[in-house]
Amino acid sequence: MEFQGATALSIDAKGRLAIPTRHRESLVEVSGGQLVLTAHPHRCLLLYPAPAWEPIRTKVLSASSFNPQSAGIKRLLVGMALDETLDSAGRLLVAPELRRYAQLEKQVWLVGQGSHFEIWSDAGWQKQQAEVFALGDQLPPGLEDLAL
Repeated sequence: MEFQGATALSIDAKGRLAIPTRHRESLVEVSGGQLVLTAHPHRCLLLYPAPAWEPIRTKVLSASSFNPQSAGIKRLLVGMALDETLDSAGRLLVAPELRRYAQLEKQVWLVGQGSHFEIWSDAGWQKQQAEVFALGDQLPPGLEDLAL
């Protein structure tokens, strides 16, 4: 399943995020309901179906603990990773420490990234959009020949 699209959502008072129906069934189908929620260095959260997360986790854990950058990435991605399941209403509980890390308040953005989702604070998502617009017609390496 390829997840795409950006959806504005609300986190309830208990820290739960209702996953839209159009994504909920696919998430459960590809993961058996087993999800992983973790932090990203850009101050958003990553939501993976567990099978898509496993190869990433394995690769991150294979990096040297003696290299300060590798160790930092391990601490962030694996150290903050939580196994989660959707409740019977299709809601995902976002732990307080992850909400704090990503500065998530009432409104958030669920952004499909193919194999997984990013979860952004409203302010963080708006900042990301502004940075993309600031690029103008200059595309990053690897996308120079992109035609839309």
